Amino acid sequence: MNAIVALCHFCELHGPRTLFCTEVLHSPLPQGAGSGELSGQNEQAEEEEGGIQMSSRIRSHSPAEGASADSSSPGPKKSDMCEASGCRSLAGGHPGYVSHDKETSIKYVSHQHPNHPQLFSIVRQACVRSLSCEVCPGREGPIFFGDEQHGFVFSHTFFIKDSLARGFQRWYSIITIMMDRIYLINSWPFLLGKIRGIIDELQGKALKVFEAEQFGCPQRAQRMNTAFTPFLHQRNGNAARSLTSLTNDENLWACLHTSFAWLLKACGSRLTEKLLEGAPTEDTLVQMEKLADLKEESEGWDGSEEEEKPSSQPDVVEGQELSKSSPEPSLMPDCNSWNVAHRRLSVFRSLRHMRQVLGASAFRMLAWHVLMGNQVIWKARDMDLVQSAFDVLRTMLPVGCVRIIPYSDQYEEAYRCNFLGLSPHVQIPPHILSSEFAVLVEVRAATRSSLYPTLFEDEQSLNKYEFVVTSGSPVAADRVGPTILNKIEAALTNQNLSVDVVDQCLVCLKEEWMNKVKVLFKFTKVDSRPKEDTQKLLSILGAAEEDNVKLLKFWMTGLSKTYKSHLMSTVRSPTSSESRN
Repeated sequence: MNAIVALCHFCELHGPRTLFCTEVLHSPLPQGAGSGELSGQNEQAEEEEGGIQMSSRIRSHSPAEGASADSSSPGPKKSDMCEASGCRSLAGGHPGYVSHDKETSIKYVSHQHPNHPQLFSIVRQACVRSLSCEVCPGREGPIFFGDEQHGFVFSHTFFIKDSLARGFQRWYSIITIMMDRIYLINSWPFLLGKIRGIIDELQGKALKVFEAEQFGCPQRAQRMNTAFTPFLHQRNGNAARSLTSLTNDENLWACLHTSFAWLLKACGSRLTEKLLEGAPTEDTLVQMEKLADLKEESEGWDGSEEEEKPSSQPDVVEGQELSKSSPEPSLMPDCNSWNVAHRRLSVFRSLRHMRQVLGASAFRMLAWHVLMGNQVIWKARDMDLVQSAFDVLRTMLPVGCVRIIPYSDQYEEAYRCNFLGLSPHVQIPPHILSSEFAVLVEVRAATRSSLYPTLFEDEQSLNKYEFVVTSGSPVAADRVGPTILNKIEAALTNQNLSVDVVDQCLVCLKEEWMNKVKVLFKFTKVDSRPKEDTQKLLSILGAAEEDNVKLLKFWMTGLSKTYKSHLMSTVRSPTSSESRN
């Protein structure tokens, strides 16, 4: 992450001052780094430790020769520094600290001021603003400010206890400076939590020192006795105590380097950019809408007011639902681990795998009902098997058309779900069994050792099952069926195509037919064209057959609300229609 983290202090004599900052270097250190005795020591230390481990803690804070503060550095003059090191973090001639990230070839360098004059100016201005005009109410807490020219700043001001200071406290701030405004705003929660933790640690250390000093020599009573003495003289020249003295921590700056370097590393790793080519797909829009709905429900839900829903009416959420009748997950004992692993092998891995298990004709019947939007019912004892079947079959449909109840102890109507898993003892209404709008897959115990050839090792576990596919309206073998079904079967039977390639073919086919659905929706629902024009449009789209029309109408229910509202908002006005005619 291209950013700078700095600790700032408001000096009572000199005003805002930068005490310590950590920056990211993507290029080699400035000239002078890597030469001399310290360089050899650093290399030896790196070889001994075996490289950096960028996890919860940055590796050794070894001195950085190139970060030394010489006479040409853009820091403040010596006359502007407090004698008691209140405005200084590192002693004169201290080389600073550096951590190496060997995975990314990035160096995290810490010193009192940035070496680059432009960066020094940016940090200096951010420091002054964070401790003067850009302050949140109460003078303690986070705030955001900045502009395109001088960068954007996340600032968190806080107080440190000091028994010798005016008001018994001193004012500090930790600032994060970045040129990317959006990235910095998105990182607000992360930065707030981590910086707040650093501040709490500093304040805790300072509070212990403050309480010890007050117990030994209470300053409040002494100041009341010398109320007419000039304030600066009564503090015995300790107008600016260093932060190491206030916290009684000699390794403070090394620890801050570690914390700041880890903060830059972690904040840069938590967010990644993705290049989206073209408009988002309908599946992406539907998933985003469902996530937004779930977020609103979770924010507005109150467990004390909402009554528990009966188990006979399980809710379908995100196309997935954990049935209330299913057992609660639990930690299995080690002796049963093999049985669990063996049971998980009895699952479908892909559409091609399912077609091999069910057979070509049974799979075509099942796939036809899935694409038409009819209810698909699976009856089996193995819940994992049913869940895997639904996970495989749902890949043929748009996300908005999928409504799943994986496992239930009673039948659910088709308007609630188009994928329904049932236990073997559940009775299905007779009109459903004879309906042309439903298909039933019964998983029974196999009557012979092998029902189909085993092409994979884990297929042997499915040999113990027999799959019976029935429907009130079986698909005739000579029926043409929807065009997309024929293309799916062609891809599945082509052994030259891997499973991953077939998955990409499914994505492309769904997008192709969703585009046809969009055109049909605009033509019929928005423009309200007559049936004759609709038939001509279907012929142009190559979807004039009966099964194709049914498929388009069902898939129309899976369009995103975003797309529908966009089309409805662009309906032509009467004046534009008259001008076109």
